[in-house]
Parts: sequence; C-alpha cells; structure tokens
Amino acid sequence: MKRTIVASALLYCAMIVSAGYAEEVGSVDTKFKMLGPDHKIVIEAFDDPKVEGITCYLSRSKKGGLKGMVGLAEETSDAALSCRQVGPIRTTSELKEGERVFSESRSLVFKKLQVVRFFDKKRQTYVYLAYSDRVIEGSPQNAISTVPIQPWASQ
Repeated sequence: MKRTIVASALLYCAMIVSAGYAEEVGSVDTKFKMLGPDHKIVIEAFDDPKVEGITCYLSRSKKGGLKGMVGLAEETSDAALSCRQVGPIRTTSELKEGERVFSESRSLVFKKLQVVRFFDKKRQTYVYLAYSDRVIEGSPQNAISTVPIQPWASQ
C-alpha cells in the first residue's frame, strides 16, 4: 500500500515537471464547476529547445472540477498550435527528424500531448506537429504549424 502511494506521488511529480517549461500566456473559462476550478482553454508558450528564435503557442482544454483539481481528469486530445520566428534562427545542437520539443501528460498515466519538429530542407521551413497519443491507441486529431527561415534584421 505504501509503495503504491509513493509510486503515485512520484508519477504525479513527473507529470508536473514534464510540462514545466511552458509558460501560461492566458486562459478563458468554458464551463462553470460548483466544486473545484472551472473547465477552461489554456494558452501556453514554449521555445524550441534546440532552435533559437522560434516560439510555439499551444492552446488546449483543461478540465476543472474535483478530478481536474487533483490531476485525475483525462483531458481531450484537442490542441491548436502556432509557431513563429521571434528572432534570428540558430540551431544549438544536432536536430533529429520528428524530435519531440514539447510533451505534456493528458491523463494520469497513459495519454500525452506532444509537439514534434521536422525540417523541410527544400523549402527551408521548420514544421511542427501537435498530436495526442496513448500507450495502446493514439488520436487522429492533430495540428500543424510552419516557420520558414527568414533573414532577421539586427538592431
């Protein structure tokens, strides 16, 4: 029993840390809940960890209520993604095709929202794909955003 509680606490802490590098930009309530926080749509920003000069904005639903408050609610697979060049683009290390640049747990154990990066060499464009997966079955719902490499005027 004690091991189960410790394992659950460690898993919950790992879920919180995995989403730790996204900054919340804002949110709107979508449904009032009498007990616990309301359901909402949250907008977060995160920088590509290996490509300086690109920031992605991700909007997603977040369930409230008692289950949402304690982290037991399973979130939907819906997400919207928009990535933009915010400065001169420079890679800080070797890039891999389909490399994960963001991940966030969407249920207690089995479901994750992920953003992966590709590079279209012919068009000199970074392509970001957001999708949700599960251990056994993923979701076809996805979002895509592109960032063509543009010259950046230094000031």
